[in-house]
Amino acid sequence: MRKMTKGEKIFAVFNYIILSIAALSCILPMIHVLAISFSSRSAVAAGLVTLWPVEFTLESYKYVINKPEFLRSLIISVERVSLGLLINMFLTIITAYPLSKDDRQLRHRTFLVWFFVFTMLFSGGLIPWYMTIKTTGLLDTIWALVIPGALPVYNVILLINFFRGLPKELEEAALIDGANHWTILWKIYVPLSLPAMATLTLFTVVGHWNAWFDGLILMNRPENYPLQSYLQTIVVQQTNVAGSFLQSEDWRILQMVSDRTVKTAQIFLGALPILIVYPFLQKYFMKGIVLGSVKE
Repeated sequence: MRKMTKGEKIFAVFNYIILSIAALSCILPMIHVLAISFSSRSAVAAGLVTLWPVEFTLESYKYVINKPEFLRSLIISVERVSLGLLINMFLTIITAYPLSKDDRQLRHRTFLVWFFVFTMLFSGGLIPWYMTIKTTGLLDTIWALVIPGALPVYNVILLINFFRGLPKELEEAALIDGANHWTILWKIYVPLSLPAMATLTLFTVVGHWNAWFDGLILMNRPENYPLQSYLQTIVVQQTNVAGSFLQSEDWRILQMVSDRTVKTAQIFLGALPILIVYPFLQKYFMKGIVLGSVKE
């Protein structure tokens, strides 16, 4: 094995330092938010909380979990992710498969690919997008959050390149044995594309779960907000935690929580599902990106 030169060692150390700083800049704010959510009202107000909870308490989480607005928005987000994942993956697969063929197998294939790329680079604008959704009667329904983004073009391009990297001999052998394209797609291409499928699944789940802007403008009633739209409203606006406790006369809880601790608890609970799912898909992530970017 070749030894690293002095310049390569310096470069490697520099890279490690820069990447370590970047990693800390990403994880430390999340740890700070988590510490605040587990701390008491007085400790947070006094500015004593940094990266470790002070006067540990779960009262903020108890308050959040018992809030009907939070639970309702959480259910809407889960429904959105479930429907969006099924629709996005199905449409992406059946679109990428024919577009992965050459012009001899699919006439005008190049034109169709560039048509999809054009839609990714240029759009009709926010107002035409909103008017289209309104005209179709999707406003204030779960379908307004799912149908407009049913076919992510970036995912299609990624899967096209992955399909084009699979051996053509597999398809030719299947056709000789009498299989049709539908069978080839679901019995050969999809099982061989698990790294790419895992990558697209991660993109889709994160995209739907983190989306908040469309929920604000497409839902006329706050009770129809998905979780991230709901969290955006409580972070930007002032919540009335104290008022709700005054009504219930629960002074013990009022002494332990504040608007800030409740907000951080809701933010962490909103990010928790992605933090749980990501480790299971991360091993496929880089492999899917690299293999999907290489074509014959």
